[in-house]
Amino acid sequence: MKNSEEYLKHIDRLKEFEEVIGYVFGDKSLLFQALSHSSFANDLKTRTGEKHFSNERLEFLGDSVLSIVVSEHLFRYFSHLPEGDLSRIRAALVCEQTLFEFSHRIRLGEFLFLSRGEEMNGGRSRPSTVSDAFEAVIGALYLDGGLENARKYVTGFIPKNLNKDTAKKLGDHKTLLQEVIQQNPEERVEYVTVGESGPEHNKMYRVNVLLNGAVIGSGEGHTKKQAEQQAAREALILMGELK
Repeated sequence: MKNSEEYLKHIDRLKEFEEVIGYVFGDKSLLFQALSHSSFANDLKTRTGEKHFSNERLEFLGDSVLSIVVSEHLFRYFSHLPEGDLSRIRAALVCEQTLFEFSHRIRLGEFLFLSRGEEMNGGRSRPSTVSDAFEAVIGALYLDGGLENARKYVTGFIPKNLNKDTAKKLGDHKTLLQEVIQQNPEERVEYVTVGESGPEHNKMYRVNVLLNGAVIGSGEGHTKKQAEQQAAREALILMGELK
């Protein structure tokens, strides 16, 4: 990569992220690549004429590492469960919404390298963008530090009290919000789509969640389901149910 030293311009930002995740990269250009969205890589090429790889290839690798680490963890610690239950729990742990939730613990969105346009369009808080970067970081960590370091990183996000019931709720903020609301039978919650933007192939939806007609959360997503999950998450934070 011709501009392999480009990451030195952002070294302080990379070091701050290392402090957050508790791992120091031997090759910081790997971390730089893991945090680089395709819009940033394309913008860099336009500005400098130099090629910079985005995090897409590392995401591909990280997805596989994530799957094997989670599968092994479940196999070891849930020996009493049949294959079907293990598959469902794994699916809940590695889905986009759960990875997006995990990413909040390390403030991943704050550290992404995005083009100005992507940032203005909410890229730092878009579940697909952030969850993809989460997998890319796993891929970079695997290449830099091996499987053991990748395993230590991934398992640190898996809930200690994980079971079939808690797994179902991972990343499912709508279900959790509904359970909270149902504690008061007279309360009524509904989701209302309040806006759409962007081209058909990259549309963004905005949804409000209302409690007895009052807005308690808003969310955006490439699908109404994603937007509703984000709105529910915001409501849960407002209610003190999530940090």
